[in-house]
Amino acid sequence: MSATATEEALGTRIEAALRRRFSAHTAAADKYGPGFTELWTVAAEHALGGKLLRPRLLVDLAQALSPHPLSAEASESAIDVAAEVELLHFAFLLHDDVIDGDLIRRRGPNLIGTLVAGRPDAPAAPKLHWARSSAILLGDLLLASAVLGFARVDVSVHARDRLLSLLEQTILETVAGEHADVALSDGMITPDLRTILSTSAYKTATYSFVLPLRAAAVLAGSSAATEQRLTTIGRHLGLAYQLQDDLLSVFGDPDEHGKDPFSDLREGKETAIISYARMTSHWEGIEQHFGRADLSGADGSRARDRLRECGAEAFVRGLVREHLEAASTVLRDAESEGTLPPAAGRTIRALASRVDGRER
Repeated sequence: MSATATEEALGTRIEAALRRRFSAHTAAADKYGPGFTELWTVAAEHALGGKLLRPRLLVDLAQALSPHPLSAEASESAIDVAAEVELLHFAFLLHDDVIDGDLIRRRGPNLIGTLVAGRPDAPAAPKLHWARSSAILLGDLLLASAVLGFARVDVSVHARDRLLSLLEQTILETVAGEHADVALSDGMITPDLRTILSTSAYKTATYSFVLPLRAAAVLAGSSAATEQRLTTIGRHLGLAYQLQDDLLSVFGDPDEHGKDPFSDLREGKETAIISYARMTSHWEGIEQHFGRADLSGADGSRARDRLRECGAEAFVRGLVREHLEAASTVLRDAESEGTLPPAAGRTIRALASRVDGRER
């Protein structure tokens, strides 16, 4: 079977596992009225059909770390854990959209926006409150479902304990990162570069990269030393990914990446780009546009040009390169010492290449 066919088969299996979960939740919701059933139906529409970056990485690496092909039972357990990781991701997105006040994601209405649009005759303020409350409550349910899914996975008691400890740490760090991110946006803490980078590491790198890498190691029965190496690699790759996300939001082509152009500037989001710009003589010309909800396309373009001129774009692109190179160095060391097998190295390099090759 070709690599492409194998990837398609893996994606199909993960998607099927997610569909089974949403079908079960939707069926259970029927008891509580059509409104609750509708919520789960809309949730499934938004949660399914994505790229499945995290679950694919987890299953691929679990196989690569294992000295033998995964048995049917072990493969199914990996799929189960991968599906729960994707549910966790969707739960975090729902809460994030409420915190940020967003109605759009992936070029279309998010769950909140879809719920609002589905009640055209309802008063604006009440239906928005209802839709946001629905997203919070659904996120809570999915978070609980992910935890229970980890607890029920068919693995040894020791592996289950390791998985649950990992999940607990992941949730703690992600919430801490989100808490700091809100504090940065609201001016409650100083937006220095060190704080911004540590916030990104906790908010994004921990659950998007460290969690699937380490969960794969647990499922493959890898050592604590392997987990430690994967933690370091995941943090570097996750930071590179988030920094690229910040670059895309300001300098990228919205037709390519699907983001709302200048959304970070309108929001007043404290990123490494802004942290660097604050230290330059160009900041006065940028600050007048920063955090303006009514920022026009023309003013956004002016702010973007000044961010380029002051060197902020080049600086952050340099940070991306540094973290990708750091991940590569740790990977080479882990291979040299035998902590990571060659197959795992190939899987991680493919991930790093994917991060490095994101559309600018």
